[in-house]
Amino acid sequence: MAPGVGKTYRMLEEAHSLKHQGIDVVVGLLETHGRVETAEKAQNLEIIPRKQILMQERWLSEMDTDAIIARNPQLVLVDELAHTNVPGSVYEKRYQDVEKILETGIDVYSTLNIQHLESLNDLVLKISGVVVRERIPDSVLEAADEIIVVDVTPETLQERLQEGKIYAPAKIDKSLQNFFKKSNLIALRELALREIADNIEEEKIEENNLNYCNIQERILVCISTYPNSIQLLRRGARIANFMNAKLYILFVNNTGRFLSRQETLHVESCQRLSQEFGGEFLHIRASNLLNTIVDVARKERITQIVIGETRHSRWELLFKGSIVQKLMEALSNVDLHIIAT
Repeated sequence: MAPGVGKTYRMLEEAHSLKHQGIDVVVGLLETHGRVETAEKAQNLEIIPRKQILMQERWLSEMDTDAIIARNPQLVLVDELAHTNVPGSVYEKRYQDVEKILETGIDVYSTLNIQHLESLNDLVLKISGVVVRERIPDSVLEAADEIIVVDVTPETLQERLQEGKIYAPAKIDKSLQNFFKKSNLIALRELALREIADNIEEEKIEENNLNYCNIQERILVCISTYPNSIQLLRRGARIANFMNAKLYILFVNNTGRFLSRQETLHVESCQRLSQEFGGEFLHIRASNLLNTIVDVARKERITQIVIGETRHSRWELLFKGSIVQKLMEALSNVDLHIIAT
């Protein structure tokens, strides 16, 4: 989730447990950040010495990947996966060292904060105002056999910070006013839980050969060129916000006709509003409205659809008689909200 939640400590606990079970485990890289409890927890575990690298008349230390491979344990602990190695190292990033270790058949336990995922970089910047420079590709996390979320409440994390258990006293006040603000910590916590939920969905779909798995809520708002689209957008955004769900907005432009200038401006307004709500706007040219909705719902694993019904709307024609029945049959796992306007 964030610095100070106890990831390294939890990893060391796992290591001791596995060692007692007879697993050959070593510490390849440990960052205690001066935390006494963390350093004490590493006692009685074999630690591979770091290698020294001379840079601009200064000796710097990094993980000794070659020494770990030569030692050939069953399991190695590598702290701070997103770390950038010092210039002159074989690999630029620590996760690349880990990939090399994994290639030799050695298992790796590592630690990572949610803000270090590449795909979340822009969102983290928007939430916290902090540019996170040390990042890893999402594929690295996706390749993991197991992900353990180490979670504490934002209040507990702030208490740890104030007690000097995370940063030095000189950094505490500034951290509380910036990255460690309660609103930031709540948002980061939600990001971490959503990321895990997404991974669970993918695993369930792959393991059980499913086309659908409802763990994360995803809302699809279907709009048209009619003015009530703004109302639908707002309703869908409220539902998405209430359920902490991802929001999609779909506009299907019939290939058989061109939009008037007024209609084009309306669609552009809907797109801007979608961005304000944090939604993903999908503008698709297609001849079959029903099939397009079904295709999008399946591709994005939509759980709820919001759609409007007006006297002269295409959506009204869609949701009558056998057509609505076909849609419900095609999307039996999706809840439909038909909004009267």
